[in-house]
Amino acid sequence: MEIIEIKDLLNGDFAIDSSISVHGWIKSTRDSGKIAFIELNDGSTIQNIQIVCKKDSTKGFSDVIKLARTGTSIVATGEFKNNLKDDQNCEIIASEIKILKQSDEDYPLQKKQHSFEFLREIAHLRGRTTTIAAIMNVRSKLAFAIHKFFNQNGFIWVAAPIITCNDAEGAGENFVISQNEEKPFFDKTPSLTVSGQLNAEAYAQAFKKVYTFGPTFRAERSHTNRHLSEFWMVEPEIAFINLEQLQVVIEEFIKYITKYVADNCKDEIDFFAKEKPFIKERINAIINNKFKRVDYKDGIELLKKAISDGHNFEDKDVFFGKDLGSEHERYLCEKVYNSPIFLQNYPKDIKAFYMKVNKDGITVAANDLLVPGVGEIVGGSQREDDYDKLIKRCQELKMDISSIQWYIDLRKYGYHSSAGFGLGFERMIMYILDLENIREAIPFPRAEGSLKF
Repeated sequence: MEIIEIKDLLNGDFAIDSSISVHGWIKSTRDSGKIAFIELNDGSTIQNIQIVCKKDSTKGFSDVIKLARTGTSIVATGEFKNNLKDDQNCEIIASEIKILKQSDEDYPLQKKQHSFEFLREIAHLRGRTTTIAAIMNVRSKLAFAIHKFFNQNGFIWVAAPIITCNDAEGAGENFVISQNEEKPFFDKTPSLTVSGQLNAEAYAQAFKKVYTFGPTFRAERSHTNRHLSEFWMVEPEIAFINLEQLQVVIEEFIKYITKYVADNCKDEIDFFAKEKPFIKERINAIINNKFKRVDYKDGIELLKKAISDGHNFEDKDVFFGKDLGSEHERYLCEKVYNSPIFLQNYPKDIKAFYMKVNKDGITVAANDLLVPGVGEIVGGSQREDDYDKLIKRCQELKMDISSIQWYIDLRKYGYHSSAGFGLGFERMIMYILDLENIREAIPFPRAEGSLKF
């Protein structure tokens, strides 16, 4: 008999009283000696289906009682029925249960609440929990939405290299790849990419609208709840536009992918909303509200006023030229504006070398999109298009120009203007589901001190 996915049963794609077979992994069991109930999940949905086994009519009943532990994989065959008594509106009355693979007694996941800290220690198994499964479903749908948005808007996907000799951010936080000293594999010191932006800029000068979407790596010794050593970045680049036009694209993009998740992950959002009902309001606020634009200098003044009024920031040393912390970013978008905001025109001294310097000579045409609950999720800028100015900026920062000369040379060959942004993929997941730690937003988190899986 054909195996049916639980998702399709719960969606009403099969008639009541149909004879069906499902397979999956046992979430829990309970029995009274003559009747047993199995909560079964097959990964097609975060919802389980109840399997009812009866001693006098279910073949394999004795195996269920003796062997069917949590985590065991089974095939259940029976009739698909209405269930008007329990929370579920349907169940399977089993005619036969087959144990495919029994789970050992030391299976660490049981029918109880496990802490995220514990689950990180068993990252190879944590996807079997409802919470992590819901997060990973949202992650998958969000990735699809990202590709769909760009595809529908005429962008070309570019596979940026993972091995590179460029430190795109100029911060020196890249993982260096070791080489045989006697016979080096590469002619320059290789490292794992911190960004695909420079490569995207090159292709934007050929296709006008491009994007990269892939893993990036930062050797930051940071232990905050917002940082990973390996994470995914979405980095579009568009030729012939400025910062103001870029903000329109960012807003449309964020609204689109958020709405896609809201429309296609209802079960997952409902699951998280049981404990955090405000996330639905937060999602709707992104979709329905216009993002505000705020100059960095004005944001600094608002923070200074908050400090003078007695707001208890951990870091009260706020001044023009400060690289704002999460608490400052969140205050602006949560307490002052109560919405996502573009904080724009940052001091050039705290931003990357490639950003276009404004006419004042002090700030750059850059913005961060700040959202309640997380802070920054998008960073973007108009790129410096003047060859001489870019060379001078690199020299000011004492950068090794030789490794990025190819990038600078783009300005010599018809580079009129370009602008782009980067979205931290995992931070977007954090924001939508109000996750407290970014390590829950990726299947196998990488951070300083641990490389278990």
